[in-house]
This record gives sequence, structure tokens and C-alpha cells, in this order.
Amino acid sequence: MAFFRSYIAPFLIVLTFLVAMLAVSARIFLPSDMMAPAPIEEPIGQLEISPATPTANSGAAPNIAAGLSGLIAAVVRRA
Repeated sequence: MAFFRSYIAPFLIVLTFLVAMLAVSARIFLPSDMMAPAPIEEPIGQLEISPATPTANSGAAPNIAAGLSGLIAAVVRRA
């Protein structure tokens, strides 16, 4: 067991570090167009869906006072 702790475990740790460093450093040698992030494209045949808008208030901002009074009333009823 002492042989493993003294020789094998440190070797595996250093080997793992070197492989990781090699993988990260390989980007330096790639052509410049391959170093850029991959382009994001929409899948073929996917429909574009517009965001839903509330129809009760015709797209206007909700009334904060009405929302708060409803919330307060619900909390008071529970108590």
C-alpha cells in the first residue's frame, strides 16, 4: 500500500494534470475559425412562437394596487 501512495498515486495525479493541460493548450494550434464558439442555428422546421400577451388589459402593465389588495385580502382570510 505504501508503494501505491508513494509512486502510483502521485504519478496518476501528474498524468491527469498533464492530459488536461494538453487538451486545453491544443486550442492554440487550431485554425482561427475553429477557435470561435459554434454558431447557434434554429433547428429546421421549428415554428417561431410569439410570446403570449395578456388580453384582459390589452397589453398594458398590470395594476399593482389591485394585485396587492387581492393578495392582502387572501392572507387576511387565511388568518
